[in-house]
Amino acid sequence: MELIKQNTQSQIIKSLLVIFFGSIILAISAKLKIPFYPVPMTMQTFVVLFLGISFGYKVAIATIGLYLLEGIIGLPVFSNSPERGVGLTYFTGPTMGYLIGFISACFLASFVKFEDNHFIIFIKLVLSVSTIYILGVFWLGSLIGWDKPILELGVMPFLLAEIFKVTLLTIIAKKIFKFRKFI
Repeated sequence: MELIKQNTQSQIIKSLLVIFFGSIILAISAKLKIPFYPVPMTMQTFVVLFLGISFGYKVAIATIGLYLLEGIIGLPVFSNSPERGVGLTYFTGPTMGYLIGFISACFLASFVKFEDNHFIIFIKLVLSVSTIYILGVFWLGSLIGWDKPILELGVMPFLLAEIFKVTLLTIIAKKIFKFRKFI
């Protein structure tokens, strides 16, 4: 009985550490701008999907939740913060739908399985990352008006980067599962 209690406590501590460090890595990924066409690319969506694949939806959602909470309380963790504001003001701005979409994306990415072939992994990750853009476009449209070119502003500039990130994750997914056994 004591061994089970120690294992449970050990697992909780590991999970809390992953959640804490995951939120830090997500914040760093928001700040790093990689030159890409047509707009610079961050690795946020890569990290979001990676969290879902690597640690399952419970830890991934807790990590995203902590990251969002950090940003809402005013820590400059979001992309383009503090330049474009911080806290709740930034969170409820044009990117809120995308940020909330991180939760659904990591949840869906957690359903990628070791047994899946590369094509299935790719499709599951495309569907996962698509929820970020669906929620983002709905929020952006409601905020700036549906008469604006929402898809041209909120989706098209990012498609090449997303295909790159999803392809990269598809290639390394099997290695992630092998790493996952040690956690």
